[in-house]
Amino acid sequence: MLSKIKLHLLGVCCTLLLFSEAQAQSSASTYSALGIGEFNYSGLTQNQGMGGLGISFGTGWNPNVVNPALQTRNTIFNFQAALNYKKINASNGSESSDVDGGGLSYVAMSLPFKPGKFAMGLGLNQITSVNYSLQVSSTISGTSFESFNSIEGDGGISEAYLSAGYLLAKNLSIGIHGSYLFGSTIRTNQLSLYDQDGVSVGNSSEYYERLTVSDVGVKLGAHYYFKVGDKSNLHLGAIYQGLGDVSGKAFAKLAAFGEASDPDSEGDLVFNDEKGSIYIPSRYGFGVSYEKVNKYVIGLEGQYQDFKDFRNFLGNELELRETVKLGLGMQIVPDYQEVDNLLKRATYRVGLEFQQTPYYLNQTNINDYGINFGASIPVNQLSLLNFAVKVGQRGTTSAGLIRENYVNFTLGFSLNDNSWFYKRVFD
Repeated sequence: MLSKIKLHLLGVCCTLLLFSEAQAQSSASTYSALGIGEFNYSGLTQNQGMGGLGISFGTGWNPNVVNPALQTRNTIFNFQAALNYKKINASNGSESSDVDGGGLSYVAMSLPFKPGKFAMGLGLNQITSVNYSLQVSSTISGTSFESFNSIEGDGGISEAYLSAGYLLAKNLSIGIHGSYLFGSTIRTNQLSLYDQDGVSVGNSSEYYERLTVSDVGVKLGAHYYFKVGDKSNLHLGAIYQGLGDVSGKAFAKLAAFGEASDPDSEGDLVFNDEKGSIYIPSRYGFGVSYEKVNKYVIGLEGQYQDFKDFRNFLGNELELRETVKLGLGMQIVPDYQEVDNLLKRATYRVGLEFQQTPYYLNQTNINDYGINFGASIPVNQLSLLNFAVKVGQRGTTSAGLIRENYVNFTLGFSLNDNSWFYKRVFD
């Protein structure tokens, strides 16, 4: 009887953890416990500072991983990297906890082999992230037992990518972004049972699950612009990302506390590096931006991904919905010719983001709202110091759910050089 109770609780804990009383947590997001985690829709630092804008507009001073067609805008060599840090205050309405986390965000490079006509990019980027840790206690229905779960998850899916942009016709560019997908997600649930006097019942158990993916994916992009006035352009952009069935292998085991990750220990082996796949639905994005050359840009973009089609490693559907992301952003350069004042020559950004996440719990959509700020400050004639800040809120305390108020910082740099792809001239 006790064994059946444990197995049942372990099987449904990822659902229960959002409806139970969370005693403490240490995570990037509570909601990354669902599906395959959080998706990155907001691009690199310069995109993040203006609401994720990057489908319809890019600059020659930074790589663009949002729309590969905009690689043609890069007329100089770019190398960019960034770190990120996120702090969250999570609350269930009666209790709250501050949590944080961070690390390397991405590495990106742009190579303009024929400036203005053909350029390539390569780098490392994060597609999804999983990072949570919760302590959950609840009463087992129909018994006098109290369960205590320590639930943790970490990892995600990363990509090593190679992209190319080509000027197909006047003002019309197309691009392709090929990815090698890799990474592991590890989830554990350590379960203990106690009677009404607080005395431990039976032996504590642990469920360990590791999903490792290895596959390829592709993203296509297009960009077109036309003049609408003196030194003014209207930009249109679109992207399509197809991942589909992502191959991988799974290891899962139920064993005594601290032994589930060991393949040779005693316990119930559920998967032993069994091959399979998860299905990730296609993503679509569209955007429009208005540019006053060398002065300012303002744009509106949207992305869509239907996670009702998502299938986990077992081929099961999850209670997920459509993701809709909207971003409104702008950037401004006070005076790009002011060589003696770096702050006047800097680029300043602001944006608003709304995302209907795929998480649907207790008849409630989990929405994410944020306001963004950022800047690129010259450190010499070509290179830049980039930063972005997002202040946002995700979820709600109604319907027994969790609300997260968060601040996300991204800090990085762009090393730019205009001598790589230009022929040298000697007197």
